[in-house]
Amino acid sequence: MSRSVRIRRVALATGTATALAATLFVAAGAHADPAPAAAPDIDVKAVQADLGQLQSIADANGGNRAHGQPGYKASIDYVKGKLDKAGFTTEVQEFDNNGAKGYNLVADWPGGDESKTVMAGAHLDSVDAGPGINDNGSGSAGILEVALAVAKADLKPTKHLRFGWWGDEEDGMVGSRHYVDTLGAGKSKLDSYLNFDMIGSPNPGYFVYDDDTRLEKVFKDFFATKNLATEKETEGDGRSDHASFKDAGVPVGGLFSGADYIKTEEQAKNWGGEAGKAFDACYHQSCDTSKNIDEKALDNNTDAIAHAIWELSS
Repeated sequence: MSRSVRIRRVALATGTATALAATLFVAAGAHADPAPAAAPDIDVKAVQADLGQLQSIADANGGNRAHGQPGYKASIDYVKGKLDKAGFTTEVQEFDNNGAKGYNLVADWPGGDESKTVMAGAHLDSVDAGPGINDNGSGSAGILEVALAVAKADLKPTKHLRFGWWGDEEDGMVGSRHYVDTLGAGKSKLDSYLNFDMIGSPNPGYFVYDDDTRLEKVFKDFFATKNLATEKETEGDGRSDHASFKDAGVPVGGLFSGADYIKTEEQAKNWGGEAGKAFDACYHQSCDTSKNIDEKALDNNTDAIAHAIWELSS
């Protein structure tokens, strides 16, 4: 065999092998699982429209949406109606406290591994003094619109998705503690619980719960893409419904934009707003109305919730 014939045969064999490898690569790629879809941008106007509805409910019911008051039950009915229409399986859970009936609302999205459930929650009640639009209509409306975005996208999560709206948080996380107690051994099926209490404060900060490093990182990474500095949430730790889950051994995370304590000069430099003023001067007061909201903070935080739900459930 001449050298030129050997070269031609080697070239032919090499070309055939390369073509076969390329074919196999294309075939494998055609059947590979697609990358998880990115979370959608949540329309802040839709969140604000929900807050407008909660304000109207308070206006029609003595100025508040507090535990045991008709404004609270009307708030539950409003949220439930939107979730039912979107295809969620909803349950209203009753409990009693201080001689009054309270309600939790739990909504499950079909599908996903229920032994690994990702849950997002927010308390829906206000104090007696006012309508509670930042505290905590903001968190309640934020997770509502994220839940509706899940339905609109017809999301097929690997993990199961659940959302909760808690009653009587203002008396010491009563509703969420009742819910956790009813889970019994089912607590072990919760992969994570994310809490959102006050996410639209008018002089806002960007605080991320530091109770679980995995969950903390999801939020910090999102805000880094927005060039927004974050701080660990410490002032309100244990003052909201995540405490009910944390005490039961469930990994918890969440967001907070600040309450009645004072923004520092450094925080104002990082986030804007006014140093020496409260993050929310209307905290637990009658002026906590639909005007008591910073639209940008509400927008950023609601988008962060969507990002976390998409990433953690994939």
